[in-house]
Parts: sequence; structure tokens; C-alpha cells
Amino acid sequence: MSNASSAAPVPRTPPILLDLPTQFSTDRLLIRAPQPGDGAVLNAAVRESWDDLSRWLPWAKQIPTVEQSEALMRDAAAKWLRRDEFWLLLFEKASGELVGSSGLHPKDWDVPRFETGYWVRSRYAGRGFMTEAVRAITAFAVQRLGARRVQLHLDTRNDRSRRVAERAGFTCEGRQHRMLIANDGTLADIEHYAFLP
Repeated sequence: MSNASSAAPVPRTPPILLDLPTQFSTDRLLIRAPQPGDGAVLNAAVRESWDDLSRWLPWAKQIPTVEQSEALMRDAAAKWLRRDEFWLLLFEKASGELVGSSGLHPKDWDVPRFETGYWVRSRYAGRGFMTEAVRAITAFAVQRLGARRVQLHLDTRNDRSRRVAERAGFTCEGRQHRMLIANDGTLADIEHYAFLP
């Protein structure tokens, strides 16, 4: 006689064989995988939002060139096909403009467990676009990738990011003090959030 704890694990489809849509939508947003040619629009949004991005995001230390942004988008498109990462671009349906970016980073396919992060173009901040996107992306992770955990980490001083996480249904699981050096050179505390379906 066997019980749940001794039962053999259910075989999972290898990630590379997952049939996934490369785009989905919400009421106001088209959310899709990067494509060759996206570098210019990404670069424009990053440059426009640099003051906000460079305050919080570890990668925002030097403004990229258009060529660097294009290389990043092509690499992200390849990673999507390999199921290594799921970078996502967020476009407002009404205008067609890039609103921001998010994504899902596989941390453990056996769980499965993913990490997310996000940034919004400065002129679209405070209008609920990112909460709308994170809810949809989290639903995609659960429904299409089988996620049993989606997690994110944020600088405790980043109140906007915290509000997005909480409105999207994430719960704070704890704080680590003096976890990293922020872009401004100060020691930052990190809060850990998770969505558990």
C-alpha cells in the first residue's frame, strides 16, 4: 500500500516541448514575447524612464545603445524558444506604445517555480497598467506553465513596486537586511514576495 508521499512523481513535459502562445492580452494590454526589431522601441522606453529605472533596477547602470537593446531582444527571443526565460513586452492596445516590461524566469521546473520582475515606462506609471500585467502574467505562469510558486524580490524603499505586488495578489514572506548595494551606493534591504496558487 502506498501513500502520497511515497508515490512516484508524475512525469512532466520537458519545457522545450511545451506549446505556448507567444502573446496574450488583458483589457488594455497586449503582452508578448520579444521579436527581432523590438530593440528600438525598448531603447526609447528605457531612455525615457532612465531616472526611475536607474534608481531601482540592478541592470540599469549604463544607458544602452539601440544596438545593445536590439541584441538583448534577439537573445530574449531565442531564450523564449528554448524555454530558458520568458521575457515579456507590454504594449498599450489603444496606442500601440510600449508600456513596460516583465517576464518569468524559471527557477525550478520540478516544482515548477518562477521569478518575476517588472518595470513601467515613466509616463504610464500610476495608471494600473503594471498591476494588470502582473496579474495576467501570473495567471499565464499558473495556467500554461504549471507554476506552483511565482516569486519576486524588491528593494524595501520601492513603494510603487510593493503596491503592485500586493494588488496582484502576492504576499510578503520576509525581509533580508543589507542584502545588496543599490545603484546609489547604499546598502539595501530586500523584501521577498510570492504568489501561491
